[in-house]
Amino acid sequence: MRISELKRNLNESTKEQLVKDIVDLFKKNEFVKDYYKSKYGDDNSLSVFIKHKDIIENEFFPENGFGDARLSVAKKAITEFKKICSEKALIAELMVFYVENGVKYTDCYGDINEQFYLSMEGMYERALKLITDNGLADSFNERCLEIVHDTADMGWGFHGQLCEIYYSYIEE
Repeated sequence: MRISELKRNLNESTKEQLVKDIVDLFKKNEFVKDYYKSKYGDDNSLSVFIKHKDIIENEFFPENGFGDARLSVAKKAITEFKKICSEKALIAELMVFYVENGVKYTDCYGDINEQFYLSMEGMYERALKLITDNGLADSFNERCLEIVHDTADMGWGFHGQLCEIYYSYIEE
């Protein structure tokens, strides 16, 4: 079905049918539920933000046991949140939080692998780009610099790459 067909069908539906369809989607689909919570909820995007932040933290540091550090799950939380929320500061917060958890995970469990570090570096760079493009550097500068400092003894050239990224965005 194309969007034009969908629009035609929606235009032919009654308001009651549309409301019923949206309520059904809300009940059955977590993404739709998060979207409407973010759009119409009392706390705007905050509860949805906390949910996605918890997903990231749980991948690295669950309440019980060891974290699996499934980067795909943690990154998916960020990707989904970007689709739901347009608040750049909250998106940047999730991205920085992802990298902070990756650094903390490495510090706790030892050297990981190159792909892990490449993922952290990529997210760090995207976060800094978002931060600088939206004038959020004052809010995030300290945390972003702390990430660099916390990686000083980590392998795979991780520290050097984060330094280069940081200074190319924050202190050009």
